[in-house]
Amino acid sequence: MSEKKGSTATKERSKVREPSLYKVLLHNDDYTSMEFVVMVLEKVFYKNVSEATRIMMHVHQDGVGVAGIYTHEICETKVVIVHDLARQNEYPLRCSVEPV
Repeated sequence: MSEKKGSTATKERSKVREPSLYKVLLHNDDYTSMEFVVMVLEKVFYKNVSEATRIMMHVHQDGVGVAGIYTHEICETKVVIVHDLARQNEYPLRCSVEPV
C-alpha cells in the first residue's frame, strides 16, 4: 500500500442553494380605500407609515406595487392573509406573487 506523494484526499461538498425569492404585488382597484392599503402594509408586511404610504401611492398611480420580497411559502401566506382581511372588510383588494 503506497500513497502517491503530493496527493490529497478531498471531500466533495454539496452546495446549499439559497431559496428562490418572490415578490408580493398589490393591485389597484377603484374600491379599496387608501387607508386600508396602508394598514395592510403596516400590519401584514411590517412597513412603517411613510414606507406604507409610499407603496400605496405607487400602487394607486401605477396600478401595481411591490409590498415585499420573500420566499415562496411566506409570499403565499401573506397573500392569503391580505385576501382574508380584504374579504372581512368587504374590499376587492387583489394580491399576487411573482418571481423576482
